Formats: sequence, C-alpha cells, structure tokens
Amino acid sequence: MARHVRAGDMVIVTAGSEKGKTGEVSSVNPKAETVIVKGVNLRTKHIRPTQRSPQGAVVQVEAPIHISNVSPVVDGKPTRVRFEQRSDGSKVRVAVRSGQPIATIARKRKGDKSKTETI
Repeated sequence: MARHVRAGDMVIVTAGSEKGKTGEVSSVNPKAETVIVKGVNLRTKHIRPTQRSPQGAVVQVEAPIHISNVSPVVDGKPTRVRFEQRSDGSKVRVAVRSGQPIATIARKRKGDKSKTETI
C-alpha cells in the first residue's frame, strides 16, 4: 500500500504534543502505521547497568508517531499528497500545494547486493 511519507522525507508534525516540529523521517513501520522522525518525540530511556556498562545510562530515544499526524514539507509548508500514474505505469507522489512531484531519495535496501563504484 502506498504511503504519503517515506524514509528520508522532511515532515512536520501536525497533531499532538510535538505539533509544529519538523524533522527527517528516519524509518517507517507500515504494519503499525508509524514513523520515527529525527529529533522529534524524544523519550527518556534508562539503561540497566551491565558488565559492559557498569554505570548504566539515561539516553534520549525517538518514539514513533502515527503516520496520520505528520505531513510532508514542501517549500517550508505542510502539504497533502496525491498519487498520479505516469504514462509508463509507475506511480509518483505529487504535492497538492505546488502540483510538483515530491523528490524521493534513493535508499539502499537491506538485501541489495549492488556494488558502489569509486571514482
């Protein structure tokens, strides 16, 4: 199923206690319909002392946000997303505010075995 937000997109939080904050989507969980946004919705996690770290720790961790509570940012403003079908049959995400396609960052997938070339 197509999602209006993908990993690497800049988004703004539109609802909840973090409303108005912007950040980059680091991951999307399609099953739970949540996203993790860098630097937004931080929670404090206490790490138990172990042999590796005898002191333990208190760290800030980004918590998931429901996908309906974020919108992609285009030209500094939130926008809705429409899907259009190209003549070659592929789907493309289009920003409703500007009518322009939303740029998608090419990300390497886990099982991808393509080699990178060095120049």
